[in-house]
Amino acid sequence: MTIKGILFDFDGTLADTLLLCIRAFRSSIEPRLGRSVSDAEIIATFGPSEEGTIKAMIPDAYEEGVAAYLSYYEQFHNDYPDLFPGIESLLTDLKSKDVKLVLVTGKGQHSAALSLTFYKLTPYFSAFGYGDWQRNSKAANINRILAEWNVVPDEALYVGDAPSDIVACREAGVPIASAAWATTADPTELEALQPDALFHSVDSFRTWLFNHLQ
Repeated sequence: MTIKGILFDFDGTLADTLLLCIRAFRSSIEPRLGRSVSDAEIIATFGPSEEGTIKAMIPDAYEEGVAAYLSYYEQFHNDYPDLFPGIESLLTDLKSKDVKLVLVTGKGQHSAALSLTFYKLTPYFSAFGYGDWQRNSKAANINRILAEWNVVPDEALYVGDAPSDIVACREAGVPIASAAWATTADPTELEALQPDALFHSVDSFRTWLFNHLQ
């Protein structure tokens, strides 16, 4: 397996931010919906970007809801101050080896920019693929970026924590390393979809990855 480029997911892969997203969703949706919403209701809308979740749950207050979400997301970010242990050094070392790094996330561009700035991650990535409010756009973004790199799918690796990431990678023809190190990850569900590799810690992923880069 030759790896020339690595495509990273964000929430649950680089930082434990899924709970941040859910908290911001609940704060922006519940007052406009007039009732409480469960984590499961929110997560069921995932695939499209945050704008898609707002559109699905409060379509009559879409623009107001999106503005509220982004405001709460930024406001609450200080309560989630850290990347997963080992992520920053991993990105630094990969960049020093001239491995192509890109972010392909389901997050919309605005929330992704907030998190990239907050964690000071922007300089690590040479390209970005963001979520689309109407659909899961990961496979299309992966294919677009690989074409720009002139890298064939077998020479790339996607790293993500969600079952939908495995589905998107199968569609794009790209190997996937499933990240099961987030508190919100479900290793059993990931394993059932047979990713190319599955890791319970950043350290174990790092060891495997650098063996494949050598």
